[in-house]
Amino acid sequence: MDWAQHRREAHQLGRSQEFLRQIVYGGNDGIVTTFAIVAGFAGAQAEGVAQIGGLAVLIFGLANLFADGVSMGLGEFLSGRAQHDLYRARREMELREIAENPQQERAELEVILCQRGLNPVEAHAAAEIMINHPPIMADLMMTYEFGMHDPAEENPAINGLFTFCSFILFGAAPLVPYFLYPATTGTFIGSICTSLAALMALGLLRWSATGERLLRSLTETLAVGTTCAVVAYVVGLLVG
Repeated sequence: MDWAQHRREAHQLGRSQEFLRQIVYGGNDGIVTTFAIVAGFAGAQAEGVAQIGGLAVLIFGLANLFADGVSMGLGEFLSGRAQHDLYRARREMELREIAENPQQERAELEVILCQRGLNPVEAHAAAEIMINHPPIMADLMMTYEFGMHDPAEENPAINGLFTFCSFILFGAAPLVPYFLYPATTGTFIGSICTSLAALMALGLLRWSATGERLLRSLTETLAVGTTCAVVAYVVGLLVG
C-alpha cells in the first residue's frame, strides 16, 4: 500500500475531500462563466437591442463552456507542473546551502523552531540532530522558511481532469432551461433557478467535505456566484 492510499484510508479521505479545491474552483467558475453568457444576453435583450434566440444562447454558452473548461483544466495542469518544478529547484538549492554552510543553516533552523514554540535548549538540540540529516532538514526549511509543501503526492494531470469535469458538470446548469424551452423571460428565470441550485449543490459538497458550518458554506458560495451573475447582467444592460 502506497503512502497516499494509506493517508486516505487512515484519515477517511474521500475523493471529494482530496480534490475539493479543484471541484469547488472548477464548479464555481463553470457556473459563473456560463451564466455570465446567459445573463449578458438577457440584459441586452431587456433593452430590445439584441433579439437573440435560445439557439444562439446555447451555441455561445456551450462554446464558452467547453473552451473555458479545457482552458481551466490545462491551466490547473500547468500550474501543478510549475509548482512541482519550483519546489524541486528550491529544495535542491536548500540542500546545497546546507552542504556548503551547515552552521548558518543550523542557526536559521534553530530560530525557526524557537518561533514555532520550542524553547532555546530544545531548538538547539533539534537543530543539531537535523544538521546530520540534510534531506529531512531541507523538508523542514521548505515548510517553515518558505511556506512550501511537498507536492509529490499531487498529480497535475488528475487535478486538471477534476477541474475540467467539475467545470463542465456544474457549468452546464445555467443552460438546462434553454435545452428544454424557447428563450423567454421565464426561461431566463429558470436559468437563474438552476444556477442557484448548482451553487447550492457546490456549497453542500463543500460543507460535506470540510465539516464547516452549513450556513457559511452555502452563503459564501451563493454570494460569490450571485455577485458575478449580477455584474454580467448589468454589463449586458449597459451594452444594450
